[in-house]
Amino acid sequence: MTGPLNSRPAVKEWRLNLYLSEHDPDTTARIILDTGDNVLESHAEARRNPYDQAMPEIGDELAAGRALIAMGRMLLRAADGDMKATGAADTDAPAPLWQPRE
Repeated sequence: MTGPLNSRPAVKEWRLNLYLSEHDPDTTARIILDTGDNVLESHAEARRNPYDQAMPEIGDELAAGRALIAMGRMLLRAADGDMKATGAADTDAPAPLWQPRE
């Protein structure tokens, strides 16, 4: 079988660091994504209702999940801008999977 000489797939590694900080009743997540070409950062919070039982892992999950969603949105916006910069035809943006709490 013959094929292109450089048929090895390109492999990239992006580094993502997620930092969680808890100051009861608040939990904050900070994500730093280093793509090698760019560094993106997102933040999110979760707040425990004072009447609820203290379960730190729930705050961690909520804050981290929200920060990951925010990071995903940033990446999609960056890709959209890059596509427009290359002259790609406009497409309708997909419906968001999760509505922001703004």
